[in-house]
Amino acid sequence: MTVLVECKHQDKYTLIQMDDGKANALGFEMLAQLNSALDQAQEAGKVVIICGRPGKFSAGFDLTVMGGGGEDMIKLLRSGADISRRLLAFPAPVILAVSGHAIAMGALLTLSADYRIGVHGTYKIGLNEVAIGMTLPYFAVELARERLARAHFAAAVTMAKLYDALGAAEAGFLDEVVSEEDLVERAIAKAEQLSELDMEAHKNTKARTRETFMAVLEDAVNKELG
Repeated sequence: MTVLVECKHQDKYTLIQMDDGKANALGFEMLAQLNSALDQAQEAGKVVIICGRPGKFSAGFDLTVMGGGGEDMIKLLRSGADISRRLLAFPAPVILAVSGHAIAMGALLTLSADYRIGVHGTYKIGLNEVAIGMTLPYFAVELARERLARAHFAAAVTMAKLYDALGAAEAGFLDEVVSEEDLVERAIAKAEQLSELDMEAHKNTKARTRETFMAVLEDAVNKELG
C-alpha cells in the first residue's frame, strides 16, 4: 500500500500530512488513510494539525471517480461528507495548514476545521464545481452557507469564484494568512496555544454550538446520498 497520509505524534499536538506526490486528490484510499490518521489522533486526545504538500493542500475529489458517475461517485461523495462531519465534530481542535491550492472538496475541508491558516501566493481556494460542470452537493451547499461570509456565499457557490489567500480569509475559507516559510511554525504555535484548553470542555461546547447545524448537515446528506 502506498502511504498517502502520515501521522506524527508530538508532545502537544498530532501532525497529519497528506502527500500523494501530485495534487492530493481525495480518492477512496486517501480518505481511508486520513480517517485512520484521525483515529490515531483521536486516541491521542491532542490538538490536530492537518497539512498538505508544498503548493497543494488538496485539489478535491478524485475526478476519475467523479467523472465515472454511478455508485462509486455517490460512495465517494458520501465519504467526503463523512470526513467533513467528522472534522466538525472532532473532540479536539482541528487546525488546517493550507499549504497551497484548496479546490472543491479541498476547500470544503477548510470549512470543516476549527482554525485555518493559508499562505500568500498565487494559490487558489474555492468551490469550482459549477465551472467544471458539476452541481454542488447539498451537504457542500449547507457547509458553505454555515461557514462562509454571507456577502461571499452566492459568488463562491453559484459562480465558482476562486480566491487567493487574502480573499479566502475575507470570504471565510481561512482565518489567517502567513508566508509559506512560516506556515508550519505558525500552525504549531497555534496548536500549542489551543493545547492549553480543557479538551473535555472544548468537545462539549463545540457539540452544543454546532448541534443545530449538524442536524441540518445530516438531513442534507440523507436527502441526496442516502
